[in-house]
Amino acid sequence: MISIVIINYNTFNITQQCIQSIIDNTNDVVYEIILVDNASTERNADDFKVLFPQIQLIKSPVNAGFAKGNNLGIKHSSGEIILLLNSDTYFTENVLIKSLTKFKMLSNIGFMGIKMKYPNGKVQFTARKFRSIEWELLDLFRFIPLLLPYTVRARLMQGKYFKGDFDMECDWLNGAFLMFNKSILEKLPNHTLDERFFMYGEDHLWGFQVEQIGLRNYFYHGTSLVHINNASTQPSKRIKLLHTIFKHELEIMRIRKGSGLYYFVFSFIYGAKEQCRILIKSLFK
Repeated sequence: MISIVIINYNTFNITQQCIQSIIDNTNDVVYEIILVDNASTERNADDFKVLFPQIQLIKSPVNAGFAKGNNLGIKHSSGEIILLLNSDTYFTENVLIKSLTKFKMLSNIGFMGIKMKYPNGKVQFTARKFRSIEWELLDLFRFIPLLLPYTVRARLMQGKYFKGDFDMECDWLNGAFLMFNKSILEKLPNHTLDERFFMYGEDHLWGFQVEQIGLRNYFYHGTSLVHINNASTQPSKRIKLLHTIFKHELEIMRIRKGSGLYYFVFSFIYGAKEQCRILIKSLFK
């Protein structure tokens, strides 16, 4: 069995769409849906049970954030395989049978992710590299990686340099779709997904922690879903969100590399790039 854990926070309509898309597009797979409502105020969470009596509804008394919400859902799961699925996603094909078939073929796997697209069909950046001084400089002078053959560039840089058109191992994956064996939690700190971030950056941190215990992260391109992205984030809060992501990226670098010279040089380069980006977005906003 696969346990699908979905977090809802004031996004009743799109969460409903997500659940319905799973039901409509899934065949030949034994699964359960565990919906964790993070103390939503938009609508009574019990309305989900009216629409979908077969789901397991967990009502958190507080908005505990993304990581804690997922750990709460996992605690109530029965499956040996877990899928963390964002509420602002929906299936247009039998994603579960395709992804599960591939997942079971892989060995020594931590997390597996799949291709994700925006509603307009544009491919999202699912497979990611850990940030580094080298990556930041190549991204800054991006004519250099653009001189490389596409497949070489895609494997070297990943992220926005990769079209999601072939399978590959990667450093970490977009957390909107994360499939993994529940058993790997026993090897992680506190035997749970790390909860130090309330929201944003968890997937990056988890990818690093999975590699630290000797497992691989893998991107599979053979199936896809639609990811609306930022559906539960109001536009007025997105500049604040960029600051939060920046802070979390620096914290992850400190965890990975320590607080020495490498961290200092990285934070200077990355900080300058991101502050310019935030300034530009603020001006356009």
